[in-house]
Amino acid sequence: MIQALGVHWEKILAQVILFLIVYLILKKFAFGPIMAILEDRQQRIAKGEENLKKIAADLAAAEARQSEIVNNANTKADKMISDARESADSLGEKKRVEATNEAAAIVAKAREAGDLERSQILTELKRDFGRLVIDTTGKVTGKVLTSEDQERINTETAGQLSL
Repeated sequence: MIQALGVHWEKILAQVILFLIVYLILKKFAFGPIMAILEDRQQRIAKGEENLKKIAADLAAAEARQSEIVNNANTKADKMISDARESADSLGEKKRVEATNEAAAIVAKAREAGDLERSQILTELKRDFGRLVIDTTGKVTGKVLTSEDQERINTETAGQLSL
């Protein structure tokens, strides 16, 4: 009945043997190397993923360090700026005080010079006024005044002027 269906055992057995031979040849020369290549690729992909995770962790650590360094630099810069401002303020105040003291000294010297000049002018004025009084007295009285008379008139005139 199997032959009635067209099944021949010899041909089936030959095909099975041929199939096994082709399978063994392919397994040795095709499937083996292909499987080795696939396994190698799978290992390289796994290593790449591990390296990618490591790189991502290193990048995160580097960004954290960078952020910390920038924050430290900003803090130091702010401190330097505030120190510079404080120094400038204290230096400015010191210079203002020095300028005020200098101005006061200049004013004091000017007053001293003015007082000295005033006293010299008054002395000169008294002397000139005394001479004028002596000359006028001499012309009015018509006599020549002696040095004693001149001294007495100068003293009296100076006493009246100082009041």
